[in-house]
Amino acid sequence: MFRLKENNTTVKTEVLAGITTFLTMVYIVIVNPIILSDAGVPFDQVFTATIIATVVGTLWMALLANYPIAIAPGMGLNAYFAYSVVGTNPNITYSVAFSAVLIAGLLFIILSLTPFREKLIEAIPENLKHGITAGIGLFIAFIGLRLTGIIADHPTNLVTLGDLHAPQALLALGGLAITLVLMALNVNGALFFGMIATGILAFLTGHLSFENGFVSMPSLPDGIITLNPITAIGDVIQYGLYAVVFSFLLVTIFDTTGTMVGVAQQAGLMKGNKLPKARQALLADSVATTIGASLGTSPTSAYIESSSGVAAGGRTGLTTLTVSILFIIAAFFGPLVGAVSGISAITAPALIIVGSLMIGTITQIKWNEIDEAFPAFLIILSMPLTSSIATGIALGFIAYPLMKVAKGKWRDVHPLVYIFAVLFFYQLAFLPH
Repeated sequence: MFRLKENNTTVKTEVLAGITTFLTMVYIVIVNPIILSDAGVPFDQVFTATIIATVVGTLWMALLANYPIAIAPGMGLNAYFAYSVVGTNPNITYSVAFSAVLIAGLLFIILSLTPFREKLIEAIPENLKHGITAGIGLFIAFIGLRLTGIIADHPTNLVTLGDLHAPQALLALGGLAITLVLMALNVNGALFFGMIATGILAFLTGHLSFENGFVSMPSLPDGIITLNPITAIGDVIQYGLYAVVFSFLLVTIFDTTGTMVGVAQQAGLMKGNKLPKARQALLADSVATTIGASLGTSPTSAYIESSSGVAAGGRTGLTTLTVSILFIIAAFFGPLVGAVSGISAITAPALIIVGSLMIGTITQIKWNEIDEAFPAFLIILSMPLTSSIATGIALGFIAYPLMKVAKGKWRDVHPLVYIFAVLFFYQLAFLPH
């Protein structure tokens, strides 16, 4: 079913890769409820909805697309939901905002059923794809460094070296050293075993504890929040949420598409300029977004943390099947998951190392051609600095056709790139982001 031999992998490698991906992204089941609770959504509601949406999208990816790419509610989109859509307008409740997410999800499904998104993947220029992969690498490495305080905020220069004597920083550096040694020795599952070793260090030094126990039953206090598309359309019209729907739709399309391309290239799954079974893969997040909206979570996206599982050897849907099973189990171990995911030093080394692996794709960018190099550079630079994959892609898509036109090579640009350059310019100039 998963064609392990064809993909030069084994059951053990795939399972370890799935555990690695799970450990690097499981923080979302704690972070997402915390963010959405600021919009008034009950914590338990979001916790359970987050897991259900993640399992649905990731299982779809595993069984129908056979890719090691996990799906979960996207960071950034949850903050936009809580602080821009609900937080800035007292007349818009979270249930009304979920109506906008539901409509965006349904439109997303329709687009994914057409050849549109497959054509979009083929239309993205090769150098932009390499830039997306490298930019995601820098972004997740930057996340790992900031989460542990190795890099800290600075009032003038924005970031600076953090306090390396702080417990989180020391744990992260220790875990990084252990993991790098394991990788240098070519130990299979080095990222996973590095996290286990860091977790043991955290427990022995008193930084990891399980005060709230290990087990609790999942629940949905509000039940199904929104399911009727007619009612949802009525909410969108009544409250004028057209720009909100467009923003959710546009950002999710490119966040997921960019991540899928980046991770698929890292795993060697791209066949020339095409992603095999693209339609099945692209449907995963649109279906998960729709189901997640009905239960109480923000739009889903392909997760950049999937690259950690790919780095650990994951090449097939068995990796994401493992991720799905672990998330189902996690639903009953909320206190345990919360304790482990609360120690960022356990997962940060994996993010930093994976970032270093993904940045290697910059060697394939045509640096001697300014019209190819600069848009890719803009993507690489802006993803970590804006903390947004979609913004990096937007700037690259705007710059690429401009540079080509200036060089008199406008015929080399796919028509879809021109269309999205205009849409991205409109979004950045006139819509909240």
